[in-house]
Amino acid sequence: MASSLLALLDDITSLLDDVATLTKVAATKTSGVMGDDLALNAQQVAGFAAERELPVVWAVAKGSFVNKLILVPAALAISAFVPAAVLPLLMIGGLFLCYEGVEKLLHKWMHRGEPAEPSLAHAIIEEAPEADIAALEKTRVKGAVRTDFVLSAEIIVITLGTLAGEPLVRQVTVLSLIGIAATVFVYGIVAGIVKIDDLGLRLVRRGGASVRAGELLLATAPRLMRALSVLGTAAMFTVGGHIIVEGVPPIHHAIEGVVESLHGAGGVVTWIVSTVLDAVVGVASGALVVAVVMAGKKLFARTPAAA
Repeated sequence: MASSLLALLDDITSLLDDVATLTKVAATKTSGVMGDDLALNAQQVAGFAAERELPVVWAVAKGSFVNKLILVPAALAISAFVPAAVLPLLMIGGLFLCYEGVEKLLHKWMHRGEPAEPSLAHAIIEEAPEADIAALEKTRVKGAVRTDFVLSAEIIVITLGTLAGEPLVRQVTVLSLIGIAATVFVYGIVAGIVKIDDLGLRLVRRGGASVRAGELLLATAPRLMRALSVLGTAAMFTVGGHIIVEGVPPIHHAIEGVVESLHGAGGVVTWIVSTVLDAVVGVASGALVVAVVMAGKKLFARTPAAA
């Protein structure tokens, strides 16, 4: 009996060691996507009234958890029964990210010179109808959760790629751990970022030696959010473009050739060039999808009924 118990404990210890090793490898490989996820979601949940910032972040985080609950079993099932479908599905998600990125750029270009849209915080100060604010908040949360779904899918697929040949129990365990860790990491930092200005204001009101630190945080917060907005849009193209590059062999080989030719220039240079090329592919792909969607809308638009 004792020997059986010791053997069981040994098996559990071995399993935990293997899971820890596999989780560390998967976390390393998905760290870049997590960084993009952070930049994207930080800029998407910005602009709310101070008392609504954390509830909104929590709402998106809950949506992210739901995404993982859907994606983990779906990825395992697709990988087991229809492995050829994984890449096409990822590419659809990548094209969607690129499409949203181009739409965002087009919207800014078409409305350049116009006054910026008021933030939700400003709308509340101006006493906009509560129903309008709630509807806008709900729309923003849905958009953030939708974007998170694509990024979460890539995190899950990359993780699944590191688990090839592993037993199902280990695959489920590692995928679940990575999914939970990614959500806690991303939205924990996002929650901290959106409250930087509140912390700065609190330090200023406290007075004394903390005033200087508070003023620095208040000056940094808007610059950080603007930077995250730019990085978030760029992430749409780099992540989406990379997925497309991986799925189209001629483009993949062409970029691979360029990167290999710069091998002697150092890892940082090759990473920058690879990322820029991914982004270029992302912008071109997004523009193509936008053009197709706009042509489709014109083609299928109903002509007004004759009077």
